[in-house]
Amino acid sequence: MSAITSNTTCAIGDKHCLPCEGGVPPLDSQAIQQFRQQIASYWQLSANQQELFYDFRFKNYYHTMAFVNAIAWMANLENHHPDLEVGYNHCLVRYTTHAIGGLSENDFICAAKVDAIFQPYTEKFHDRK
Repeated sequence: MSAITSNTTCAIGDKHCLPCEGGVPPLDSQAIQQFRQQIASYWQLSANQQELFYDFRFKNYYHTMAFVNAIAWMANLENHHPDLEVGYNHCLVRYTTHAIGGLSENDFICAAKVDAIFQPYTEKFHDRK
């Protein structure tokens, strides 16, 4: 997996999420691939293309929880919340837009914001596996 570079910081991370109450279709394969080019390459796409995810790794519990709290703060501001699975030294982040049963632009906006939260950690500790 490639390290985060300045190429992954892009306009999508500067956008803000728009409310999604359903009634619109999930992104199609072509749109998903266009948005994937605007986030870090370590993000993975589920086989059914309904979920974007990555298991972030850390040196210890404190670093993990600092990351989780930063994501929670950002998610609250964006009003778009990931599913998180947290362990001692990792946090699995999963994005999908439940209201539409698949991916929306909001998922990629938030993934880019998670990249921005994680980048300083990788620059200092570079502990991804």
